[in-house]
Amino acid sequence: MCFPLLSLAGRVSGGPSLLGGQWKGQLAVPGGSLNLIVTIVPLTNGSYYAALDVPQQKISRMPVEVAQKDNEVTLSIEQAGSRFVGKLRPDTGALNGTWTQPGLTAPLVLTRSNVAVTTAPKFKVAPPYRQDDVIVPNKVAKLRLGATLTMPQGSGPFPAVVLVSDSGPQDRDALQEEYRMFGQLADYLTRHGIAVLRYDDRGLGKSTGTYSNATTADLVTDAQAALGYLRAHYRVNKSQVGIIGHGEGANIALLAARQPKGPDYVVSLAGYGLPGRDVLRRQQVEIMRLIGANPAQVDAALKMDDRLVEVVRQTPDNALARAKVGVLLRQSNADIDPDMARARAVQLTTPWYRYFVDFDPQRNMAGVKCPVLALNGTADLQVTAGKNLSALNKALKASGNRKVTVQKLAGVNHLFQADPTEWPVFEGEQRATFSPEALKVVHGWIAQQVIIVKPTAVPITVKRTEPHSLKRTDPNPLKRISAKRGRS
Repeated sequence: MCFPLLSLAGRVSGGPSLLGGQWKGQLAVPGGSLNLIVTIVPLTNGSYYAALDVPQQKISRMPVEVAQKDNEVTLSIEQAGSRFVGKLRPDTGALNGTWTQPGLTAPLVLTRSNVAVTTAPKFKVAPPYRQDDVIVPNKVAKLRLGATLTMPQGSGPFPAVVLVSDSGPQDRDALQEEYRMFGQLADYLTRHGIAVLRYDDRGLGKSTGTYSNATTADLVTDAQAALGYLRAHYRVNKSQVGIIGHGEGANIALLAARQPKGPDYVVSLAGYGLPGRDVLRRQQVEIMRLIGANPAQVDAALKMDDRLVEVVRQTPDNALARAKVGVLLRQSNADIDPDMARARAVQLTTPWYRYFVDFDPQRNMAGVKCPVLALNGTADLQVTAGKNLSALNKALKASGNRKVTVQKLAGVNHLFQADPTEWPVFEGEQRATFSPEALKVVHGWIAQQVIIVKPTAVPITVKRTEPHSLKRTDPNPLKRISAKRGRS
């Protein structure tokens, strides 16, 4: 799985950068030397992409923080507890300095490779944490959720979160084109000491069940099953398990927080604060504006939509409701494609739509007593930040919850991408990434709610094993081993 490493960025100070390229050097260590390769790429937003490779130690793309002031350069490798401080020699073009890590301080000269690196390379991340494919059983709905569990290095116990996706069937990475929203979020949080469980929605990937038959309330049981799975894991702190939900997933998280054994904290990313009907109307208005519709056309479309919704509300029988919807659609547009009319009728009569159109988040906040962080981006056209955040904040506090934090993120859209001008360059093209500001806000807030065990820094002189990627469904292998011993 390929992720742009958002934590690698450092700021350029003191004029144009001369650091772009691939740098190599031999680090003298007891018993020999190690070949260090540092890739540094200046990005369009004024920051750096940087990563360290040490082939002999099986280190690949370890994040590097870069700081430059005039000719002085500092490379910080947090995961290795190491740092290089040197000066750029204008005469030789080399970086001359000192490498420091626990138990070792040695001179190091880094020279630029002849092959210029102008874009961040595409790579398969060898993450500094354990990554397992697991199965989460939902006994209530009698289905199984295919999932990925990422666990920080160390014995723990670690705080943990479940990621719950927005409306519509999505895979565990919340993949949109080449943007892996949940993949990037899980990677960042796990690197910073938080275990993350993300799952395929019902009927998608490795998950069983049927998504089209599920309402928002039904999907709450999937999130509850994921919470239970994490709390049963021997390396998870059972009292520090939360849910991060996106869009409808945020409302699922808040509904779960009303139930017994709910999450210990909730992060709402673009959660709905307005009633479902209002959200759908606003989305339709934005879509029509984007396609160039004039005010009269927008008004006519909204009036027709109101008539269709009222027909569905008053007609519980799906077959009859679909027939009525079809008649209305043909009356308003005689040239409408029959397949399109049928698809629209089916969409308006699904269990999800019937539930969501009358769903009012403000009436469902009573009983949410855990800490809540609500974030919305100002560039979100689907869930407008101002009104939805205000509604959520008001409803939560009206129910007696005083542990609510709300924040607008400037320039962030519905998928929590920053402004495109801030996207890093990969293979000559700008690639969408999860907003670095949003990542820091989410992690910083969670760190205030839980105890985070900082992953142990392992110096580069220690050889790594191959990264874990195992298929295991048992969250507590120690219990299983003990049981086997008891039977022997």
